[in-house]
Amino acid sequence: MVAEIVEAVTPVREKLDACLVFPSMPAVMKLNKLGTFSMAQLGQSKSMFSDFIKSARKNNDNFEEGLLKLVRTLPKVLKYLPSDKAQDARNFVNSLQYWLGGNSENLENLLLNVCSEYVPALKGVDFSVSEPQQYPDVGIWHPLAPAMYEDLKEYLNWYDTRKDMVFEKNAPIIGLVLQRSHLVTGDEGHYSGVVAELESRGAKVLPVFAGGLDFSAPVKKFFYDPLGSGRPYVDTTISLTGFALVGGPARQDAPKAIEALKQLNVPYMVSLPLVFQTTEEWLDSDLGVHPVQVALQVALPELDGAIEPIVFAGRDSNTGKSHSLPDRISSLCARAVNWARLRKKKNSEKKLAVTVFSFPPDKGNVGTAAYLNVFGSIFKVLKNLQREGYDVGALPPNETDLIQSILTQKEARFNSADLNIAYKMKVDEYQRLCDYSEALEENWGKPPGTLNTNGQELLVYGKQYGNVFIGVQPTFGYEGDPMRLLFSRSASPHHGFAAYYTFLEKVFKADAVLHFGTHGSLEFMPGKQVGMSGVCYPDSLIGTIPNIYYYAANNPSEATIAKRRSYANTISYLTPPAENAGLYKGLKELKELIASYQGMRESGRAEQICATIIETARQCNLDKDVKLPDAEDKTLSMNDRDDVVGNVYRKLMEIESRLLPCGLHIVGIPPTAEEAIATLVNIGELDRPDNNPPIKGMPGILARAIGRDIEEIYKNNNKGVLADVDLLQRLTQACRVTVREFVKDRTGLDGRIGTNIVAAMLKFTGFYVDPWVRGLQNGEFEKADRQELITVFNYLEFCLTQIVKDNELGALVEALDGQYVEPGPGGDPIRNPSVLPTGKNIHALDPQSIPTAAALKSARVVVERLLDRERDNNGGKYPETIALVLWGTDNIKTYGESLAQVMMMVGVKPVPDALGRVNKLEVMSLAELGRPRVDVVVNCSGVFRDLFVNQMLLLDRAIKMAAEQDEPDEMNFVRKHAKQQAAELGLQSIRDAATRVFSNSSGSYSSNVNLAVENSSWSDEAQLQEMYLKRKSFAFNSDRPGAGGEMQRDVFETAMKTVDVTFQNLDSSEISLTDVSHYFDSDPTKLVASLRNDGRSPNAYIADTTTANAQVRTLGETVRLDARTKLLNPKWYEGMLGSGYEGVREIQKRLTNTMGWSATSGMVDNWVYDEANSTFIEDPAMAERLMATNPNSFRKLVATFLEANGRGYWDAKPEQLERLRQLYMDVEDKIEGVE
Repeated sequence: MVAEIVEAVTPVREKLDACLVFPSMPAVMKLNKLGTFSMAQLGQSKSMFSDFIKSARKNNDNFEEGLLKLVRTLPKVLKYLPSDKAQDARNFVNSLQYWLGGNSENLENLLLNVCSEYVPALKGVDFSVSEPQQYPDVGIWHPLAPAMYEDLKEYLNWYDTRKDMVFEKNAPIIGLVLQRSHLVTGDEGHYSGVVAELESRGAKVLPVFAGGLDFSAPVKKFFYDPLGSGRPYVDTTISLTGFALVGGPARQDAPKAIEALKQLNVPYMVSLPLVFQTTEEWLDSDLGVHPVQVALQVALPELDGAIEPIVFAGRDSNTGKSHSLPDRISSLCARAVNWARLRKKKNSEKKLAVTVFSFPPDKGNVGTAAYLNVFGSIFKVLKNLQREGYDVGALPPNETDLIQSILTQKEARFNSADLNIAYKMKVDEYQRLCDYSEALEENWGKPPGTLNTNGQELLVYGKQYGNVFIGVQPTFGYEGDPMRLLFSRSASPHHGFAAYYTFLEKVFKADAVLHFGTHGSLEFMPGKQVGMSGVCYPDSLIGTIPNIYYYAANNPSEATIAKRRSYANTISYLTPPAENAGLYKGLKELKELIASYQGMRESGRAEQICATIIETARQCNLDKDVKLPDAEDKTLSMNDRDDVVGNVYRKLMEIESRLLPCGLHIVGIPPTAEEAIATLVNIGELDRPDNNPPIKGMPGILARAIGRDIEEIYKNNNKGVLADVDLLQRLTQACRVTVREFVKDRTGLDGRIGTNIVAAMLKFTGFYVDPWVRGLQNGEFEKADRQELITVFNYLEFCLTQIVKDNELGALVEALDGQYVEPGPGGDPIRNPSVLPTGKNIHALDPQSIPTAAALKSARVVVERLLDRERDNNGGKYPETIALVLWGTDNIKTYGESLAQVMMMVGVKPVPDALGRVNKLEVMSLAELGRPRVDVVVNCSGVFRDLFVNQMLLLDRAIKMAAEQDEPDEMNFVRKHAKQQAAELGLQSIRDAATRVFSNSSGSYSSNVNLAVENSSWSDEAQLQEMYLKRKSFAFNSDRPGAGGEMQRDVFETAMKTVDVTFQNLDSSEISLTDVSHYFDSDPTKLVASLRNDGRSPNAYIADTTTANAQVRTLGETVRLDARTKLLNPKWYEGMLGSGYEGVREIQKRLTNTMGWSATSGMVDNWVYDEANSTFIEDPAMAERLMATNPNSFRKLVATFLEANGRGYWDAKPEQLERLRQLYMDVEDKIEGVE
């Protein structure tokens, strides 16, 4: 916009009698001129204006603050200027003051003053111009007050003597933050509405304002005890500006805001007035708030720790003025007052509803959460709350008894047989208490319905301990109904779901709800994406209860959905400590054989050892991953043997070094020093050029010590060059040894980080040797650069303290005390250690900041490796179209790497503007690209759509730009296909035919393929594919940015017919293909084969950027790697079983997700099912252990094996099936209580 204004005004500026442009960016401010006064000239000379322009150039964010300062200071210095110049400069300052005054009188006087002085035809006409009316820069305002106040005591003198209101002595006090411009222009009706509603609820109100964009100034000045105790005077703060606390919509100063808010230490809510839409447009929109406003007024305040982005004001379509939205203001104020009451109430009187999840709906799944030992954590939380004075009643002595108390009810009947019934709600009570019950009848009929009911009453499951209720959130409700899954864009919650939240708010009367772990269904219920109305279900369900939500630190995208749609104050918890997967059984034996071969490769025994390696590799099913010759082949040369052994060794090291989370996390228990080692090794692996000081990764430092380049070693390792595979293994071992020595020096007697007595004594006596010296001395890497190592280990020192320090329990107590929970980024702690320590209010990132330059660089490497891999597999031909998935969390963790991959495929570069916002594009020439433009079909997850809709539109623009390049078809597959599709579908333009960015409809998530697989509620693969097509074919069009997703199934199907390659990314060691169901839910491999005219199945690839050596593997290779490192790995499953009940469920979940991949891609080998069956079913001791620990999850495990066989995914032997059927009957008897 700035460029357009400069372009329009500059040519005519000299002809204008007067030119006033403010307040705006420096480039535009320079256009100002009045008589002899010219801002452009002043910018060149030494003057106050010049200093202002220069500082404004440097700091666009504080531009308005500078402007106000200039206006206040200038009159004092104008008297030193020559009289004619002084008069023109004075007129400019007056004009600014009129403008900043903003009301109609000031604006009228601005025009009259400029006209009388500078328009020749009006010179000398007396317009009786008044001096500018001035208002305080910061102050206190109230709609009934006689004036604005600049002193808190004066305001309170007026407020406390009001005759129209009487407040209780201990009334909550709500601080409001307002924009001065609305007050001085008389556009403050929406502010008055909030003040009136709060006061009607018995709260005192302290509304403060600022003229610029640093709202921390009035917060610091007015929100503290006027008697000077330093305590906060307010109990909750609501910003009604919609802006970040410090800085405008361009970019905010989050550290300054956080410092001010931490000091104030009360809940901080940012509510928003509609800016880019009228009220009617917002009400009609599935998206809710316009994407641009979400980026500026929701995402940026979240970086400050803001919660609850409720739309409180609409915009009139005729006048453009703001007006109150009474039902939204009512909700906002009720919630603010309830947060404030947490500060007033004694802990012993507070009621807390702890909500756990059960997904898929089955007794064995109660207490589901990613990476979390839920009941162990709840037990720990309750013990801590007991110490804080909360009434937790007669708590069971341990977590096992706690589980039993919630899962078992002797008298229960119907579908409640598994769970303790806490409350039976009569239908008339439900209809009386639940305002929106009638709206649910369209989907679910009259209450009580068929879910969470005994036929007459609605049942609430859970157990109460004192003032704490532990409840089980009902499920979505349509998991077992394939027809509803297929046809509902998204159904409403069922009566049982509504009854649960009605019980919490109106019967149990919870002061707060704690949702326990990642994640439940509340935040994914139908409604607008952001800025919900009163008829959106998440808003209706949560009602007025403050919502605190434990969320995994590595999942900022879904945490952000919970913040925006269920008004959650999220608290991050750590994922379990990572360990290297290691080797076991035949894989361990293979490594020993390879060591023997290396020692004897030139001796006569080498041939025999190589034959044994080939045979053992076959027995370990590595023949799908490595090309193995016949073991009896006598014609192999030494180089051939080295080649075979090198590739087997590479695959073994890939398995051994893969990081996997071991066990499940318990809230409030940080890892031991030993448990932190593998994570630290991986943190130390990465180059961090943007760090201050820049850090070089350890493998690269050690490689340079022997005169090698780490990238060359990686490249040779990936090709299976035996010498470099072995060298990379030695480098890795050296890194591990050095980090272990480093951690040992910091480990106390209890195994946690603390003072190591031996290290302390050695330091005291002067005999201490640095760990990186000890770890490398007398070895091949001992000449490594000391300074580079010191820099790495200083960084690892910081990371180690962050890993073992946590505030998970503390943050919960703070939130329940009505305090401010400090914000922090979510993401992968290896890529971004600032995610640590946990116990922070998780936020994502500024959506306009991605993809970054570093992400673009990484994306280019992955795209080239993907294309090379496909050309190797496809006779040197480039793929014409790649179908890929964009995930919200992955793009937050990698700062937009997969977003950048799409742009690299089509040959378009993202370009940031002066403020670092990525909103421009540049087409790369074919010469620069060095290959054809590859077409894409982009499917965005529902979460990505919610967080990054602007970047989706940017992608759409990029693809359409590629399609519009006048290039030959064989060099531009985007254009080639767009032309074909325009002709086939009768579309008007190539732009419309080049639609390639798809997702769910607004407010809807996933293809539901995962739900069908998890609940075994599907008949055949065609049904799964139909679900995908119905739910994922909503197109996002940059030519209609506010429209959201529009159903364009025909365009989606035609584009999918051209797909040669399907592709997804893995970027974090904690989450792989079978850990969650999302990956197979979005996999279109078999779908593409069903749509292609030739019926050919596309090649499927997975990029793995979890280490410094990024890999592109086939989907089959990745599924096998996943099975070997997790499901079949004793280290992993024993780690899980250490968590008892929840551990069995984790094992069962991996098998179900493995079958999901069979259903969508057909890429799961028979041996994976065979080995899993051998591990968990054929071993009698293991089967008995699983059955005893969690019989319901074990039943599901057995049923999944039988289902995999029944659907043709596993060719099981008759005796295997017989044992499975017998076990199924045994576990049924156990569950039914039959001895």
